[in-house]
Parts: sequence; C-alpha cells; structure tokens
Amino acid sequence: MEITHTNRVKQLLNAGKRVTGAWAQAASNITTEIMADAGFDLIMVDMEHGPGDILTLIGQIQGMKGQPAVPFVRAPWNDFVQIKKILDAGTYGLLVPYVNTAEEAEAAVRAVKYPLQGIRGVSGSPRAPHFGNDSMEYLKSANDEIFLMTAIETMDAVNHIDDLLKVKGLDGIFIGPMDLATSMGHFGNSAHPEVQAVIRTIEEKVFASDKILATVGGSWEQACEKFDRGYQILLLMSDTVSLGAHAKGIVSKFNERYPQR
Repeated sequence: MEITHTNRVKQLLNAGKRVTGAWAQAASNITTEIMADAGFDLIMVDMEHGPGDILTLIGQIQGMKGQPAVPFVRAPWNDFVQIKKILDAGTYGLLVPYVNTAEEAEAAVRAVKYPLQGIRGVSGSPRAPHFGNDSMEYLKSANDEIFLMTAIETMDAVNHIDDLLKVKGLDGIFIGPMDLATSMGHFGNSAHPEVQAVIRTIEEKVFASDKILATVGGSWEQACEKFDRGYQILLLMSDTVSLGAHAKGIVSKFNERYPQR
C-alpha cells in the first residue's frame, strides 16, 4: 500500500479555495471521528484549552483515519518541544497561540521545520513517518506539507502585524476574537465596534499579503459573510460548545412546552 504525505487542506488553500473546519475540544476520539465523518476539511484538536495530551491526540487522529479531513492542532504554547511531539503524532496543520512579534513567529517556523530551515528533531520512528515505514518520504515532504498559522490575540500582535506578515514559512494568520477583545478592555465582547474596527484592519492587511486568514465562524450567516470577505479557513462548530448549545435548546423547548411536566 502506497503511503502519501500530501496535505489536502494546503492544496485547497493554494488553489484559493475555502476550507471548513471544526474544533475537537473534548479530547474524544469518538466526537473527532463523528466530525471527520461529517465531511469537514480539517479538524482542529484544541490542546491549548482542551484537556487532551499526546496520547489522546493520537487517538483522535486515528479516529479520523479513512476520512479526507486533515488533522490540525492548536498547540498549548509556542514551545518547540511540545510542537515536535504534536507533529510527530501525525499533525499536518498547526495553530500557535499568542504570537505577538515577528521573532515569536520565526521561532514557531523553526519549531515546525526540519533543518536546515528549522530545528525540529529528525526521527523516523514516531507515528507521523509511519513508525519507520517509508519514513524518508515523510521526512523529505514535511517542511512543504505542514501548514502553520499563528494567532493574533492582542493589540501587541496587531501593532506588529506588518512584520508578522513578512515572516517566511508562516502560512496564515488566525484571529482570536475573544482574546483580542479582552486585550482591548472589552472582556469577551468581540462585537464591540472598537474590536470590529481592529479586526477590519487585520483583514485588510492580511488580504493584501500572501498569507491566508482564518478565524471562528460564529453563526452560519456570519460565516458566510466572512467567507465572502476573503477568509479561507473558518472553524464552524465545536464538539463541546455546539453540543452544549443544542442540548440546552432541547431542554428549553421541553420546559416551555411542559412547564408543569
């Protein structure tokens, strides 16, 4: 059986296509499998705010096997040791949180790339290079196939965006609206006009660059507006938040229909 190492999401993005994604935040191989089976282009395993570790990540990626969805991970931090483990598990896309400067973005690039472009440790034995089976094919292709984006979550990052967009090896920018709003003094209120004005500034600069822009989708109507404005990656649901909202809605309808039970 031929082993391939191409990143379908990166191919779609390079062709200018829109990409659908979903958060996997429950550290569950079952919910990850369900979302991959639904047909999302990528599944973003959340290792920053989710409870999972490397072993649960491997189980989640295994749950996606056989589906076209590409495994992405939001890393816990811009740490080259954690990033190495995440990539060795078989991840093909990485979102690094809280990156504020070009120097920090360059550090993320180095963590993702094998030498001489970076400092990622070389080994054919982990899961990503198929435990030594056809390992050189993975090792030779990984630098080109792995997709890297960093998150803009503070005004510090916004103030450095021109330099961030010049970083070679950085493929995209992810807007973290809740953190950005909070850093501006509008706790969790990304709809505030001042926050939206800053987001528009980020959009203009990224759209004028060679980077792609990503964020959360919000409602379906909001997602459509963002795709139409030029976003290429939107995370449209979560295995925790979306399930919680649906469950709460069902209970609310029951209570409304049968107030006395």
